[in-house]
Amino acid sequence: MKRTLVIGDIHGGLRALKQVLERANVSENDTLIFLGDYVDGWSESPQLIGFLIELGKKQTCIFIRGNHDELALHWLQNNIDNPTWAIHGGDATMLAYETVSDNMKKEHIEFLLSLENYYIDEKNRLFVHAGFTNLNGVLLEHYPRMLYWDRTLWETALALDKTMNTSNLYYPKRLTIYTEIYIGHTPVSKIGETIPVQKANVWNIDTGAAFSGPLTILDIDTKEFWQSDELPNLYPNEKGRSQ
Repeated sequence: MKRTLVIGDIHGGLRALKQVLERANVSENDTLIFLGDYVDGWSESPQLIGFLIELGKKQTCIFIRGNHDELALHWLQNNIDNPTWAIHGGDATMLAYETVSDNMKKEHIEFLLSLENYYIDEKNRLFVHAGFTNLNGVLLEHYPRMLYWDRTLWETALALDKTMNTSNLYYPKRLTIYTEIYIGHTPVSKIGETIPVQKANVWNIDTGAAFSGPLTILDIDTKEFWQSDELPNLYPNEKGRSQ
């Protein structure tokens, strides 16, 4: 049976990705939608990108752009260190790329340039790294970078009165445009969770793999999900972004 599976923020944790793909029994018939932030945190960012490039040759993969992917791309292209990026996972990425050939770096730059800002499927389900600010949706977003930096969509969904329905005059318009919205970017660990969280029609799949949580893959039709081990157990001598 063909499935569509969505994967949260990985942050260099290749071991977790391999583990969760195995646990979900992923086959080449499945469509995989990655929500971005492939790099920064754990030590295998180059290996992870290489793995994704090869995976995309075997089956249908949709690769969404995350904010960390943009930051890493700028560094790879210009070799200019951003101090803020460095302390938020960039240090691990720079260190990991010290042994990567120039040819491979060029291939990885091409991959990062090819990432999509969002994806909308045939059932009007939106997949985006962070969110959007335009009240008419992603197609009319005035500032495309907000698609992988914005947190207000998730904050709005979290703060929404559960008794309010979509017919209410004050129901947030952004939450009525798409049937479902799948995001990463803001770990659900910030609200004390370690599994995917649904608020209104927004599903947050970032279960904190960059820090102390697991990586998650979710079937968008059945809502069944699978998780890796917590990342510190897979990388016992590292701290990820918790340093």
